[in-house]
Amino acid sequence: MIRRPHRPATRPAPAGWLPRARGSDRGAMSISLAIVFPAVLFVILLVVQAGLWWYAEQAALAAAREGVEAGRINGAPAGAGEQRATEFVDRLGNVVELARPPEQTGGDPDMYQLSVTVKTLSLVPFADLAVTKTATAPREKFVPPVAP
Repeated sequence: MIRRPHRPATRPAPAGWLPRARGSDRGAMSISLAIVFPAVLFVILLVVQAGLWWYAEQAALAAAREGVEAGRINGAPAGAGEQRATEFVDRLGNVVELARPPEQTGGDPDMYQLSVTVKTLSLVPFADLAVTKTATAPREKFVPPVAP
């Protein structure tokens, strides 16, 4: 028979050890989750909102370019660019809508400039995001050929 050495009934506490609070810590994870989860959800909504804002920027720029291409043509009727830009934004659905009608800007008669302002969906409360983009192109004009 092998004898084991005698161990004391209590061990000395390791350095830095604090006594445990009485009772259990059941439910501590639920409380932590209840505190952290709204912040995580808000960050996810901010990421989605940033994506919607980027989409609105791209849509406004594309609508301005479409309008400029329609309005700069030689012999285009007045308002052709604005109408084309409005039709383009209307085709995008409910994600992006016009904040105000497209308008021709700039004073140069040889250039056609169009500004489009759109508003995106807002997932974050009190965030009213409107984006304005402008496109410019030279007007087309007929130039007769030069005689040799």
